[in-house]
Amino acid sequence: MFSAFARTVTSRPTAASIQADILSGLTIGIVALPLSMAFAIASGVAPQHGLYTAIVAGIVISLTGGSTINVSGPTAAFVVVLLPIVQKFGLGGLLVSGMMAGLILIGMGIAKLGKLIEVVPYPVTVGFTSGIAVIIATFQIKDFFGLTVEKVEGHYIEQVGAIIRAVPTFTLIDFLIGLLTLAVLIVWPRFRSRIPGHLVAVILGSFTAWAAGKISPSCTAATIGSRFHFELNGVSGSGIPPFLPSINWPWNLPGADGQPVGLSWEMIHTLFPSAIAIAVLAAITSLLCSVIADGLSGHKHDSNDELIGQGIGNLIAPFFGGIPATAAIARTATNIKAGGRTPLASIVHSIFVLLSILLITPLLSYIPMASMAALLFMVAWNMSEAKHFIRTVKIAPGSDVAVLLICFSLTVLFDMAIAVGVGMSLASVLFIQRSISLTTATKVDSREAVDGLPPSIAIYDINGPLFFGSAQKSMKNITSVSPEVRVVILDMTKVNMIDMSAIVAMESISRNLENNGVGLVINNLQARMLLKLRKAGLRKHNGKVEFSRTLEEGIEKAKEML
Repeated sequence: MFSAFARTVTSRPTAASIQADILSGLTIGIVALPLSMAFAIASGVAPQHGLYTAIVAGIVISLTGGSTINVSGPTAAFVVVLLPIVQKFGLGGLLVSGMMAGLILIGMGIAKLGKLIEVVPYPVTVGFTSGIAVIIATFQIKDFFGLTVEKVEGHYIEQVGAIIRAVPTFTLIDFLIGLLTLAVLIVWPRFRSRIPGHLVAVILGSFTAWAAGKISPSCTAATIGSRFHFELNGVSGSGIPPFLPSINWPWNLPGADGQPVGLSWEMIHTLFPSAIAIAVLAAITSLLCSVIADGLSGHKHDSNDELIGQGIGNLIAPFFGGIPATAAIARTATNIKAGGRTPLASIVHSIFVLLSILLITPLLSYIPMASMAALLFMVAWNMSEAKHFIRTVKIAPGSDVAVLLICFSLTVLFDMAIAVGVGMSLASVLFIQRSISLTTATKVDSREAVDGLPPSIAIYDINGPLFFGSAQKSMKNITSVSPEVRVVILDMTKVNMIDMSAIVAMESISRNLENNGVGLVINNLQARMLLKLRKAGLRKHNGKVEFSRTLEEGIEKAKEML
């Protein structure tokens, strides 16, 4: 814990590096401001909760995590997990779930699961991220085209049906503003400007919406100010409250029925699956971001400390109204490109968002919902990794393609947690299957291997790891030796792993051979694995079981056993 902060302090930052971090933080803040609101809206909550997340989680995680350059906050990956939680349990249920996920993440870091999370198979990662991108893009159709969609709580197919039924409510001004914003987002990178395209696109979209409303009241577009309202401490208004995030117990906030969700064992039990889904996705996304950031910057992160930092941030943020957070790949890449190298950049970005709440919330209310939708369209496209998806389908083995398509389909049609669980299970089965094929037990032609070796001695070359999948398959024929064989030599020089299933298989082989009057010589088994056999009770037994260090020594002992 705090390893990134400790490395930063011990490296003694210079005035130039501090200046670079401050400038980078301001750049990230400009990018994060509209994105944080957009991700909160897409998750089914008011935009200020995304800003609160960027402020609190951005500071806490940067100070307590294991990466010096990660920038954390609300991300697109969470949308498909958070939206169903909000629909079922409201804002209060979401924040309690996020708090529970924080505890789970801390436990994962303490248990040193960081490296394990990093080995999620590539088809699984591409499958569920592409599926998330499709869901995000689909849910933005409503605001992009200005549709009035009935509230539908259900899976993807039901949501799409509701959107199709709302087509007659199409609004031209919203569509034109969305189209303009999307065009700027697509074209702007070609100018290679240091000004973020997100800022230009949102400002242009907001100005267009304002001007259209002034010209003709019938051309009024839906904005953050018209869509969201607040009432705090007797003050009511439209858009985003111009106040600092305040401390509140998450379980005192309203659920789907408008009443406080409360804190009880029943509520914890109900929200636990949601918390698991949030924690797993946060772990995968954060560590994937850390690996990418290491490649871009040359830095090294501590995966377990990063999990702990993400856990602390997600534990604290809900008390300030923050939704679940994770390391954001786009904002982290922006940080690296802008010259940020320490947690100071992330802290500055959070302070920028905080000052924006205090100083420019009236202006944020003018941002059109169609512009937010266009922004999320671009996020979804970049997240979809369409090129990698298509390339994997074209060149990957059929089994990997199947895993990819299954993860993608399950994410879109059912649930991301189900998709990751099934994908990991399928990938594990495929890995086991491939590992089994690498382990062989081949009978060596004794006459060619050793001159003058009698036919009563059989040599088997065991090659590869012996575990629950490979042990039975590779060694099942050893017990059924021909009648003239009186001693079997197992050459285990190339065995690099042995588990309990393999030990039981070895014991079975030893008993069967002994019952048939056949001796056994185990040759050149590594000391650590030999110790496992001895602990299990498979020891040297004169005339029945012997051990040797070389094949020549094994043959001599076999001849003595005849």
